Amino acid sequence: MFASVVIPTYNRRPILEKCLVALESQVVDGELNDYEIVVVDDGSTDDTISWLIAEASRFPHVRLVEQEHGGPAEGRNRGVENSIGEVIVFIDSDLIVTKTFLASHVDALVQSWKRRGNRLCFTYGAVINTSNFNNPTSEKYKLSDLSWAYFATGNVAIDRKVLEKSGLFDTAFYLYGWEDLELGERLRQMGVDLVRCPQAVGYHWHPALRLEQIKDLIKVEQERAKMGLVFYRKHPTVRVRFIIQFTFLHRLLWEVLTLGGIINERTLRPFMAWLIRRGNANLAMELLRLPLNRIFVRQIYQEAAMSRIL
Repeated sequence: MFASVVIPTYNRRPILEKCLVALESQVVDGELNDYEIVVVDDGSTDDTISWLIAEASRFPHVRLVEQEHGGPAEGRNRGVENSIGEVIVFIDSDLIVTKTFLASHVDALVQSWKRRGNRLCFTYGAVINTSNFNNPTSEKYKLSDLSWAYFATGNVAIDRKVLEKSGLFDTAFYLYGWEDLELGERLRQMGVDLVRCPQAVGYHWHPALRLEQIKDLIKVEQERAKMGLVFYRKHPTVRVRFIIQFTFLHRLLWEVLTLGGIINERTLRPFMAWLIRRGNANLAMELLRLPLNRIFVRQIYQEAAMSRIL
């Protein structure tokens, strides 16, 4: 079985290097015969492209595809179009995988196909979040790493024909968020099942929280809210309302937990700064999620009111 790993990237050169080094070290075993790595540069303004070209000999499995900045949905579609694998594996450019990552995905897929008698399934690997750039794979699995998402493209593998039948990613999701879960809804409607594959481990690196990031994190939540409504317009169901937190219960929850906004990014700032100084940036980030969720839910209701879809 030949696998194609599709990776959209945008201004991630340092962590992309670790991602590609790990992928070049894959053990070709079991049902996996060979693989390629399709890196789609989404208009990076750093030296990603020139670096990849200069370092081509280090990454013989890599095929570089370039596009103007159009977002991850367009990037993943372009990656699929330029790939040749029977199995498509999606990861993000900040994921560092183990040596048996691809073989585990492919073996689990083939076993599931044999049991089912069809290929209507995809494998979902384990993602361990870490802020350790120098040694990301040293991170232990945490309860907070558990995800209930359906078809989150940080670590999934699927049969190419099944994916193409779904229609690929909707490029209406041009800002941050939801394009993968929306595709997941279409796959679910096709009867495509999720098969968990904990042996396919990836370590998702993201830098430890710095107070200077808060403005950008708020912007991300506002973008997610806009894209959340794109998701809901395509699938106006109760299930999707709960996925995107577009319910009265979520609105009430985050208002209560933030005391109506008294607990916010400004009032938390001194305590978060203290936590960061003491080496507890992860805890500071968890606290920041309270006002960030409130910002997101308020924004999605504001967008919905303007769009008259409440």
